[in-house]
Amino acid sequence: MKDRDEPVYDLEERLLDYGAAIINMTRKLTSDYAERHVGNQLLRSGTAPASHHGEAQAAESPADFIHKMRLALKELRESERWLKLIQRTAMHPQTETIPKLLNETDQLIRIFYTSIATAERNRRSDP
Repeated sequence: MKDRDEPVYDLEERLLDYGAAIINMTRKLTSDYAERHVGNQLLRSGTAPASHHGEAQAAESPADFIHKMRLALKELRESERWLKLIQRTAMHPQTETIPKLLNETDQLIRIFYTSIATAERNRRSDP
């Protein structure tokens, strides 16, 4: 999510950048009860994919890898919903931040979905 001249292809770096962007965004929400609640939910779900990805890299089996990757995908989908809610309610003062985060969330969802599908296909084809 950092402003870079070239795109980052290292998934770990992208997930760390994504988590940092989520942290920075939620810090800008007010202490209003609704904003605090939504911010806390987004903070949890938006920072979790990096750790689930790290766990998947140390998976004990193909099934364990798929499970950890599905957890990361689930958290990304949840983050997408919270971001859309923030956008719809105009909670966040920086209007350009949310579309960038939604775009990165969508790209990460696609990466995880494809990785899971590939891992499942490979697991089925292994004897």
